[in-house]
Amino acid sequence: MTSLVIAEHDNASIKGATLNTVTAALACGGDVHVLVAGHNAAAAAAAAAQIAGVSKVIHADGAQLAHGLAENVAAQVLAIAGNYSHILFPATASGKNVAPRVAAKLDVGQVSDITKVVSADTFERPIYAGNAIATVQSTDAKKVITVRTTGFDAAAATGGSAAVETAAAAADSGKSSFVGSEIAKNDRPELTAAKIIVSGGRALGSSEKFNEVMTPLADKLGAAIGASRAAVDAGYAPNDLQVGQTGKIVAPQLYIAAGISGAIQHLAGMKDSKVIVAINKDPEAPIFSVADYGLEADLFTAVPELVKAL
Repeated sequence: MTSLVIAEHDNASIKGATLNTVTAALACGGDVHVLVAGHNAAAAAAAAAQIAGVSKVIHADGAQLAHGLAENVAAQVLAIAGNYSHILFPATASGKNVAPRVAAKLDVGQVSDITKVVSADTFERPIYAGNAIATVQSTDAKKVITVRTTGFDAAAATGGSAAVETAAAAADSGKSSFVGSEIAKNDRPELTAAKIIVSGGRALGSSEKFNEVMTPLADKLGAAIGASRAAVDAGYAPNDLQVGQTGKIVAPQLYIAAGISGAIQHLAGMKDSKVIVAINKDPEAPIFSVADYGLEADLFTAVPELVKAL
């Protein structure tokens, strides 16, 4: 029994979500191999070989794999899928784009967003916005799985010594092409990997106030900035800052929620945080039900005072 982890990378280095997915793969039992499909991605393959617990890295290199187009990556996975009992993807935008294609072509059911491996064929995953946990058993010969990275500790990025094997790159599907990308430049930690996150809600009232109140706190703590869907929908913060069921799922060491009432969809995205601090002037706000520390106060007063104290 061997598991295959589909690495998420930028052709130069391995992204953190891959490390969590390796941990999930190790829990399935057997050997763990990692597929690095990219273009001029030898450095990423070498980094994958260093991950603790990985016994082999398969490196497929081709221009058609440069940008992780789902059709081409899926074809690459399918080319080697016959050797594996479990195929695991991080439950990121990229992983969720490729995994269903692989499952459909293999004619198996996908097991999505797992947070725990019970056994080689049984997994736990959240449903109903995280209010219930389903135990799912798959009888398929091959398990195609997406892994909620916040449910698993990251494997050590160093200490491994896996062999790197070269595989022929699958041909370009011709079904899609890469046109361009607009990459937002940000000096802050990536939201899903940040140890500390400060999030603002609709109560901030405007994008100006959002930046004026939240940025100094984030700067003091070296934190990433998040936002509720209500704040994003109102235009106070960009879409890529959204935390919640329809945004990013996070589990930092410290999560500070300012002016966020705590709708069930938001809680689904952050309630696994180690320590949750809520600042809200409404004592009945649902956010207080999951908070480790709650401050019933006006955020426009409390947050600047907190920044001063820090």
